[in-house]
Amino acid sequence: MELASKYTPTDIESKWYQYWLNNGFFASKPDHREAYTIVIPPPNVTGVLHMGHMLNNTIQDILVRRARMLGKNACWVPGTDHASIATEAKVVGKLAAQGIAKTDLTREEFLEHAWEWTLKHGGIILEQLKKLGASCDWDRTAFTMDEARSESVIKVFCDLHDKGNIYRGVRMVNWDPKALTALSDEEVIFKEQVGKLFYLKYKIEGENDFAVVATTRPETIMGDTAMCINPNDLKNAHLRGKKVIIPLINRVIPVIEDEYVDIEFGTGCLKVTPAHDVNDYMLGEKYNLHSIDIFNDNGTLNENGAQYAGLDRFEVRTRIEKDLKSAGLLEKIESYTNKVGFSERTDAVIEPKLSMQWFMKMEELAKPALKAVMEDDIKLYPPKFKNTYRHWMKNVKDWCISRQLWWGHRIPAYFLPQGGYVVALSKEEAFQKALSMVDYELTIDDLRQDEDVLDTWFSSWLWPISVFDGINNPENDDIKYYYPTNDLVTAPEILFFWVARMIVAGYEYRGEMPFKNVYLTGIVRDKLGRKMSKSLGNSPDPLDLIAHFGADAVRLGMLLTSPAGNDLPYDDSLCEQGRNFNNKIWNAFRLVKGWEVADIEQPESALLAVKWFDAQLNKTLLEIDDLFDKYRLSEALMAVYKLFWDEFSAWYLEMAKPAYQQPIDRTTYEATLGFFDSLLKVLHPFMPFITEELWQALEQRKNGESIMIQLQPKAIVADEKLISGFEYAKEIIAGVRTVRLQKNIPIKDRLSLQIIGNHNDNFNAAISKLVNLESIESVVDKTAGSIYFLVGTTEFSIPIGNLINVDEEITKMKAEIKYFEGFIESVMKKLGNERFVANAKPEVVDAERKKQVDAESKIASLKEGIAGLKR
Repeated sequence: MELASKYTPTDIESKWYQYWLNNGFFASKPDHREAYTIVIPPPNVTGVLHMGHMLNNTIQDILVRRARMLGKNACWVPGTDHASIATEAKVVGKLAAQGIAKTDLTREEFLEHAWEWTLKHGGIILEQLKKLGASCDWDRTAFTMDEARSESVIKVFCDLHDKGNIYRGVRMVNWDPKALTALSDEEVIFKEQVGKLFYLKYKIEGENDFAVVATTRPETIMGDTAMCINPNDLKNAHLRGKKVIIPLINRVIPVIEDEYVDIEFGTGCLKVTPAHDVNDYMLGEKYNLHSIDIFNDNGTLNENGAQYAGLDRFEVRTRIEKDLKSAGLLEKIESYTNKVGFSERTDAVIEPKLSMQWFMKMEELAKPALKAVMEDDIKLYPPKFKNTYRHWMKNVKDWCISRQLWWGHRIPAYFLPQGGYVVALSKEEAFQKALSMVDYELTIDDLRQDEDVLDTWFSSWLWPISVFDGINNPENDDIKYYYPTNDLVTAPEILFFWVARMIVAGYEYRGEMPFKNVYLTGIVRDKLGRKMSKSLGNSPDPLDLIAHFGADAVRLGMLLTSPAGNDLPYDDSLCEQGRNFNNKIWNAFRLVKGWEVADIEQPESALLAVKWFDAQLNKTLLEIDDLFDKYRLSEALMAVYKLFWDEFSAWYLEMAKPAYQQPIDRTTYEATLGFFDSLLKVLHPFMPFITEELWQALEQRKNGESIMIQLQPKAIVADEKLISGFEYAKEIIAGVRTVRLQKNIPIKDRLSLQIIGNHNDNFNAAISKLVNLESIESVVDKTAGSIYFLVGTTEFSIPIGNLINVDEEITKMKAEIKYFEGFIESVMKKLGNERFVANAKPEVVDAERKKQVDAESKIASLKEGIAGLKR
């Protein structure tokens, strides 16, 4: 197989990916081998590949490819999430562009459009992952709203409802006025905002005095049903038992007392709006206050908004400020910074709202999931996230699982015409249940299914079970073989959203963990430390990067600076480094394959090289195994990178290669090909495309063979004595090279190396070859005109009198001595200045003393060099 002179990724990537697909190398079926399973965090069907996906899926592919090469039956299940809010927003936008409003359509008509959009766009991101080299079992591709997953979701809802873990009730929820749906607490992002604190004057009934309330939301006064003071607040004690009048609205409300009120905030008087504030809602429940909902679902004021009905809430805030000022009912306004909740999906300001919703009890269900992580049955990498996890799970609240949307799994609750409801897997089953409950005539058409759908996370929390159909068929071969899965790779921001809930589902429906290890990636950031995002315009298109640098280079670049849980400071130079490494591998391979081979005796330097690199390879393999066990993938990559770039290319090949225009002995050549085979296998999980191309070219292959189904090289105990011996030899080689560089002695001029002291001569042949020595000998005294250097306590001397102009060299060295003497004089002036020594930081003084010592050492070395040249 002829190799091109230059590595061109585009020529080989699509070729080998199709080859892998054609041969079914990604497919997995249960068999006698140990299973290794990863389920992909399903990207939204609305999504396209971004840098976060690149990092996450590169890590997953590395783990899966390595597992295959360890002899395991590796199964990576791909799929997508239906993403209720995001997808519905996309479809509504598409329809609006066509002049169609959602309200003009029936639910069935809208869903037709939603499915059409999903089928057209939903698979885009999975196709893009193929460009990255993702070795998913594509035959297993799942979708959270396909038939099997939908059946699983409905079955789980009915089961949890029957167990009393799902209930329906009016509660204060987070309302998204843009998406027109309730959100769970975890879907609300709090951002610090600079706003205003309004001091409103409530007239005390029957008096000419006012009680002043500080609020950030004057637009909600129409929903006030009480004013509250702290019973321990002496400054407001005169308000006890009285009533006040809401400004502008002129409705009378009572003054109540509760220690919840912060005496120090504002004036110590709190307006209580039970329908639009979580804490006010609790006060309302406690004191049996009336709740007045003043908002429509879209954030405009309803008929309870008096003269502001129909206006947007923020417009009302502006108008009411002017109206209060005009009426003399606004005492003052202060600048105020507080945290405001925003919808994670639409970025709309959340409106606390009383709403009838479906909830799932979490406290008891969460206990085994908390225990599993705290006791390391499930390990988090890095473990620092255990504290975050513990905090969330110990403070878990009931999960609001209903959403006021059409796209999603419709809640299987059916309302009866005279009140009440039944929960069932189907309308037919619901009808049978209903008949046993009522004493009046009923037809199936009398049942009305709940309009709401389930939170998207209510389907994805079942993902590790449902992708193997473990809810519908709990004893099928796949679920018994592949579950629990091995590793989950995901982002820390969905540790509670998704990871914790999957653990809850695992223990509830399988009685065991859904996965054993959770690898939490960091956030990809730009050079300024900002999170990469479309809105900032600071994120490159991953497909453009792949087209420019190649998939292997991008994979390498993504992982080079990406330790688990730490953010990745991305720069294109990382991909450039990846491309350079590809070129290094390619050129090294072409060099080796370009050698002429002959049946000649193996040189001693080559024999040493083979023995040493075999030991070095085994040492690195053991190190890589250990790093993978600890999920330190970036460090594992660096270990392979250094092994190839430094040890193999810079040292081994230099020792093993034949002299110019001479053949290489067959023994060394075959050993070198063997090393290349091992290196390609170790590199394959990180860089699948170039390693396949070169492995195929290593020797004649049959159709259907592939590096990806070969076993990883097995490490044996490394010869540490041999490795440390060569490290010593490297220092000698570096010393000789430094002398050549400093004295401008070309490599073609052969040198002699004299040794004064103890020396390990095992690597003399390699040293001689790499720095072109004619002799290495132990001596008692150095030859006149020599330059020396130390390795440890052993002195090495190189006679160079006949290679340089001694007088010129001595003159140059004397000039250097003079420079350093002047430098020491300036340092000593500083150190002799008592004020400097007394006032400067200790580390500054220490740095000056170190400069003195270093300069004195250099002077001593130069004087010794002059003495050597004069001998």
